[in-house]
Amino acid sequence: MADVYLIGAGPGDPGLLTVRGRELIETCDVLVYDYLANAEFLDYAKPGAEIVYVGKKGGDHTLPQDKINELLVAKAREGKTIARLKGGDPYVFGRGGEEAEELVAAGLTFEVVPGITAGVAAAAYAGIPVTHRDHTTSVCFITGHEDPTKEASGHNWEVYAKSTSTLVFYMGVGNLPMIAERLIAGGRDPKTPAALVRWGTRCTQRSMVATLDTVADEAARQGFKAPSIIIVGGVCALHDTLGWFEKRPLLGKGVVVTRAREQASGFADLLRDMGACVHQFPTIRIDPLPDYAPVREAVAGLDAWDWLVFTSVNGVRWFWKILEEEGRDARALGGRKVAAIGPATADALRERGIVADFVPEKYVAEGVVAGLRALGVGAGTRVLIPRAEVAREVLPEELAAAGAEVRVLPVYRTGLNEDGPEALTARLEAGDIHCVTFTSSSTVENFFALVPPEVLRAHPGVRLASIGPVTSRTLARFGFTADVEPADYTIPALAAALAKAL
Repeated sequence: MADVYLIGAGPGDPGLLTVRGRELIETCDVLVYDYLANAEFLDYAKPGAEIVYVGKKGGDHTLPQDKINELLVAKAREGKTIARLKGGDPYVFGRGGEEAEELVAAGLTFEVVPGITAGVAAAAYAGIPVTHRDHTTSVCFITGHEDPTKEASGHNWEVYAKSTSTLVFYMGVGNLPMIAERLIAGGRDPKTPAALVRWGTRCTQRSMVATLDTVADEAARQGFKAPSIIIVGGVCALHDTLGWFEKRPLLGKGVVVTRAREQASGFADLLRDMGACVHQFPTIRIDPLPDYAPVREAVAGLDAWDWLVFTSVNGVRWFWKILEEEGRDARALGGRKVAAIGPATADALRERGIVADFVPEKYVAEGVVAGLRALGVGAGTRVLIPRAEVAREVLPEELAAAGAEVRVLPVYRTGLNEDGPEALTARLEAGDIHCVTFTSSSTVENFFALVPPEVLRAHPGVRLASIGPVTSRTLARFGFTADVEPADYTIPALAAALAKAL
């Protein structure tokens, strides 16, 4: 076990963090991270971990490098394990070598976890393979911002200019005019394709291609700034043909997900796959009940029920937790009919060995009632509904009205997630938010308990997306109309509707 782990966080796409990197973030005592390391990775830190930001952005240094070195040594000497999270790869223009030398001098142990460097990943996301047998068989990674204290430049511009290698410049956008001039002066063809990729692999990625003699003016016209990489070579001509990432339908669109954190990941992943910038603002907190004795009693007496009706994934999860704690499994439901209010709930059951006997065409309580009645649920039928402590009463009331004996079995409770709205409000003011999504009436009610309605009214360009008519009616109570509502009341349908609308 090492004292310090120098972890390459990759260029920004959360999916490009290595498995080893995530394992260490989840277990280390202290997380020290850079400006270019995706802040989403902080969510992986274990509870109670100390998180320290040491980012360097242009000339603005939160901590100079020597102070970062001292910090790593001091924290390690306290007996803590340190995850030093660095954008890209620690040893590719990441100053990881300097930090490693300081640790060795201090008698501390370290491990390097390589990361995917932007010079490869950002280029690939922009449709530019850095090597291609029809264009070049080599690639050269170059810093575009040398150490200003060095007596002589480490660059040999004539060699770069005459090379047939793809040239990839890091941290060089501020020096782009000089880079282009030096390469042309050294003999590089002024019409050589040249590209810039800003925020490569992230939802805010932008790229452009020009020629070496026009790239500086074109980059200035389009407002390209740091962090950007510069790519020079014939492979840049493949940008338009092989570009794939920037074709995603929600690229750059800021979408707020208000689902409970325990439920948000699937929806967030769908949106990210479409290119969206996902801003998680969980309005619902999922909590256990103070007393599970009634649930244990119900689990012991499952044979008494004809139907079990699950209305959410959380209902399945919490019911199964008690089922397993009581030493039972899917066989305990043998002989019972099982209904699921929608495909996600049906999938949660299937993962546990149960194929739902009934899933309604419309994924709301009214659809479940109609379908169950058509299947003969009525007088004399005993129905158990594991669900949240507080929920809509349409389902149990309508089944009871049909003559069924119904028991609502609370297996979890929901509450207001009281995280402050300051970060969300700031993103709204900055124009980073294009849509707010609501996946239940509770998300609407809790959202406006945290964010006054006038805050949204001040941003009329922000669209509101609702998963279905019940949620839309709750929005209407607060004076808002849903701009987006899918025909099918499911998370995948909502994501698809957003892609079409935005």
